[in-house]
Amino acid sequence: MDESGGSGQPRSGTDEATERHGEQRASSAPAAGATRSGPERPEHPTGPTPPTAAPGTSEAAPSPDRPHDPTDSAHEAATHSDPSSGTEDGAEVPGASPDQAEAPAGSGSPDEAGPSAQDAPHGPSDGAHPHPEPEHPRTLAHSGTGTGTGKAQPPRRGREPGGGLLMGRPFGVPVYVAPSWFLVAALITWVFGGQLDRVLPELGALRYLVSLFFAVAFYASVLVHELAHTVAALRFKLPVRRIQLQFFGGVSEIEKEAETPGREFVLSFVGPLLSLVLSGLFYLAMLAVEPGTVPGVLLAGLMISNLIVAAFNLLPGLPLDGGRMLRAVVWKITGRPMSGTIAAAWVGRALAVSVLIGLPLLTQSGVLGATQDHVGGMDTVTDALLAAILAAIIWTGAGNSLRMARLREHLPELRARSLTRRAVPVETSTPLSEALRRANEAGARALVVVDVDGEPLSLVREAAIVGVPEHRRPWVAVSGLAQDLTDGMRVSAELAGEALLDTLRATPATEYLVVEDSGEIYGVLSAADVERAFVKAMARPS
Repeated sequence: MDESGGSGQPRSGTDEATERHGEQRASSAPAAGATRSGPERPEHPTGPTPPTAAPGTSEAAPSPDRPHDPTDSAHEAATHSDPSSGTEDGAEVPGASPDQAEAPAGSGSPDEAGPSAQDAPHGPSDGAHPHPEPEHPRTLAHSGTGTGTGKAQPPRRGREPGGGLLMGRPFGVPVYVAPSWFLVAALITWVFGGQLDRVLPELGALRYLVSLFFAVAFYASVLVHELAHTVAALRFKLPVRRIQLQFFGGVSEIEKEAETPGREFVLSFVGPLLSLVLSGLFYLAMLAVEPGTVPGVLLAGLMISNLIVAAFNLLPGLPLDGGRMLRAVVWKITGRPMSGTIAAAWVGRALAVSVLIGLPLLTQSGVLGATQDHVGGMDTVTDALLAAILAAIIWTGAGNSLRMARLREHLPELRARSLTRRAVPVETSTPLSEALRRANEAGARALVVVDVDGEPLSLVREAAIVGVPEHRRPWVAVSGLAQDLTDGMRVSAELAGEALLDTLRATPATEYLVVEDSGEIYGVLSAADVERAFVKAMARPS
């Protein structure tokens, strides 16, 4: 199924030392610590594992990744997912690595803080930019994370998605097999082996080798289901982060949401459609072989399993593909994606309750093919456990989709221009005490190191400033506390919403230089300010 939502929440990187330091200074602005948050990514789960002879699949709801980020994974950019084959979409808020947030120890002591608002006026200077300041204004000398080395460190590159054993990159998208897959493969081998013992008793111990082949072939079918979602997403120019095969199926992590309800419908429908096609192909192949043979039993099992995967994913509730199709229909009728998400999510929750209660009852009644003679105590427990797991996946996936939809609705409220801190330019040899004096006079909260021509070279890190004792600041040059600017650390003042998050996530750092389209310095954007604005926006009702 396809889940274009995401499941991550922002995580703050501010440490306890910073909090104590802020309390001593009666300051309300959090430090610009490393941040890493991740919205959840929607996934395309493929189908449940059949409780009887032919094993099937179910889809895993999106999980917070990422990375989260709000990013990585719920990593949420957007993601699409299915319980047994999935796709997920998510939006993430960038964060800096822990190393980037470090500063010299000792910042928690009041006598190490620099000039305060009481020491110098805070009104903007004639040359200061008249842009709005973030909430909780705080003088530069009094903010920071409170610990660290004071050395400038380059930002770390974003990590590869990961997620298990890399199997290949079809269409340029990495395919991973999660460790949990080996557990479900062993389970399928054991269950299907027991079925083979009744149908082909002459196989003996070889039945488990045949069962293992079935497990691999079945998950190859799940991969085809996921590749259908992936190809459709790439056709619509939606980036796909990875495909992951896991315990209850597969997940295609699509990082953007479809722009129209029609594309959303197509993107969700192609997975179950391919599973139906595979079921038909296995049926035709079964007609060409001798019944009651190993090939005949394998083909019959694969036909039934793919049919179950398709039927399960077509159920009209998030996070299943059918739920995404229902969302597209409601979106088309109402013109509001959020209305479609709410409708499909609540249907998904009702579906979860139905699975929890109905699946064991159907098994006991013999509707699924089991007779009273073959239904024992262990079978009843197994069916109840399977129903509980599937119900939990569907319920949490529906909730994640609702949260992701709310995130997308509030993303436009994040604007680089309104979150940027006023900054003052200083030359490399400027003593820290003099730079702080100029910043306080201008009412600024950031320092940009420039060359003799006024071109920006680096950003003085807030965490590093706090680590320098006040009595040493006249002898410490700002260049020793600065982090060199890279191309990714220069962002446009016009960025907003998901475009802003994508830009920051591409180059994790604690601070970014914000520039006008003309190249003029506008100010400095702190990742901590973006995170706080993100959390505040998410807390507001839709």
